[in-house]
Order: sequence, then C-alpha cells, then structure tokens
Amino acid sequence: MRLLSFYRTLVLSICFSASVIIALTSVSAVASTELAKTIKTVSPSVVGIGLMTPLNARAAQLRGTGFVFSNGQYVATNYHVVSEVLDPTIVQYYAVLSGSGKRPDVLRAEIVATDPLHDIAILQVTKTLPALTLAGDDYYEAGLDIALTGFPIGAVLGLYPATHTGIIAGVTPDSTPARSSDQLTQTIIERLSKAFLVYQLDATAYPGNSGSPLYLQDSGVVIGIINKVFVTEGKESALTNPSGITYAIPIRHLKRLAEKQQISW
Repeated sequence: MRLLSFYRTLVLSICFSASVIIALTSVSAVASTELAKTIKTVSPSVVGIGLMTPLNARAAQLRGTGFVFSNGQYVATNYHVVSEVLDPTIVQYYAVLSGSGKRPDVLRAEIVATDPLHDIAILQVTKTLPALTLAGDDYYEAGLDIALTGFPIGAVLGLYPATHTGIIAGVTPDSTPARSSDQLTQTIIERLSKAFLVYQLDATAYPGNSGSPLYLQDSGVVIGIINKVFVTEGKESALTNPSGITYAIPIRHLKRLAEKQQISW
C-alpha cells in the first residue's frame, strides 16, 4: 500500500509539474506574440538620421537613429547625432531616412531645437510619417519590460531596424564615473553638478542605437531616448563585447524641449 501511495504521489507531482510548464510556456508565447505586434507597430516610426553630402556620396552617412512624434513631421534624436557643424563651402545637410530596405526615402531635415545638456535634438521634415505616443512625466520603476528599436550597426546593406529587449535596471543620476581624480576634467565636474535622473537599462544597445526610442513592450508607448552605452574598454568593444548596460533620457525632457518650440506632443 505504501508503494502504491508513493507512485500515486509521484504521478500527481509529475502531472502538476507538466501543467505548470505548459502554463508558463503558454504565457511566454502570448507575451512574445504581443511584443511582435508592438514591434510591428513601432518600426514604421523609427527612422535613420544621416548626413548627406551629395558631391561626395550618393547615399546618406548614417549617424544614428530617431523616431517620429507629434504631428508626424517632427523627429527626435540625440543632440550628439546632429552636433557636427556642417561645411558651409559645400552642399551638405542632415536627412531623415524613412522606410526599410536598400532604398529608403531620404528626407531633407531641418534642426529646429536642441538641448545639449539632455542630449536631445528635434528635426523637422515636410512629409508626414507615422508618429509614436509619448508617455507621461512620471518615472517608470525598475523591473519593467522594455524594448528599443533602431539601427545598431549602420545601414551599409540598407535600412533594416533591429529590436533589443530588456528591463529597466534602475533610475540613476546621469554621470560617467572617472577612474581617478586625474580624470575629473572641468567639463565632467560641471556635468556632475547638473546631473539629472536617467534610466539605466539591462539591455544591449550599440553606437548606432543613439536616438532610438525606449518603449514599453506591451503598448509601444515611448518612455525615453537611448543615448549611451557603458563601454568597458574602448569604442570598438561596444560592438565586439557590449557591456549590456545602456542609458536612456526620460521622455519628459523631449516634451519640455518641444513645448519651448510650441510643438505639440
């Protein structure tokens, strides 16, 4: 009887474990399907930001990523993506690359607002593109599932967006730690004195992701702008050996910059 009872308990335990596994697998499958739908919705609003020099090249030199917001004619990206002073002696301009594949639309863009402190710039194009929804001003908590879509390794073979997922690891002051007091330059000291809160992410991003939208996996609502990746050795190692630590500017700072230009969001 004891042996029979043991086997009965064992069978029940195995059945329960199998049920749990099936349930968890079903939940994971549903979550993956929902994320796929979100990515499909977000991707048309993600654009490349390039520098166009028609006399030197037929294609734009991709500098980073951006995303469309407001009425569909405004694009948000990082200030450092469009901070290069253009050569006044030749025809040269920043462009928004829309669509996907080998022949994206190249739209001439005008820089209408910049915020170097928060590393944000707003560009304007004449064509209306699909726009993303911006989140409120509140900070989101650690552990939340997020995604980012952009062009991590450029557009040598065409414009093909890629998506990376992760979680919010924390909300921390924006600062780049110095290894020693000798590295505390005046610029770093001034930046530390004006530090503001940013999202630290447990997600992998690359240099080409600068300006990518950081959004909620379940809704596609944009909560931040990817602006830097923590690199442990050098710039090249960001591609070959990424740290997996990424930072994003909270969307509240884009909204404040837009308000100054009377741009609705």
